[in-house]
Amino acid sequence: MKYALLIYGDESMQADATSEQQMQVMAEYGAFTESINEAGVNLGGEALDSTGTATTVRVRDGETMTTDGPFAETREQLGGFYLIDVPDLDEAIAVASRLPGSKYGSVEVRPVWDWENNHPA
Repeated sequence: MKYALLIYGDESMQADATSEQQMQVMAEYGAFTESINEAGVNLGGEALDSTGTATTVRVRDGETMTTDGPFAETREQLGGFYLIDVPDLDEAIAVASRLPGSKYGSVEVRPVWDWENNHPA
């Protein structure tokens, strides 16, 4: 089954981190990515730029409206994601628990919709 691992964290903590702390976190992510590549479960993923670069789009009554920034004001912001393919939710949770972001913020584990069979993958 395919799962999205959505990584949330407090952007202000990242901004306040020293270069050594940032390098340490990047090394942890590098090791994590290498481990899921070697296990053959990594389907992809990306880090996202800060919420200050986001644009939210809404269409109401045929009119496109945009606003700067994310839709919701929250303490934790979506910072990146991985897409994995593992046998079940328990394995997805086990992979998510190894994500460096789970130590600093939270990781949402969500099944990917299977369009072919019309249910979560």
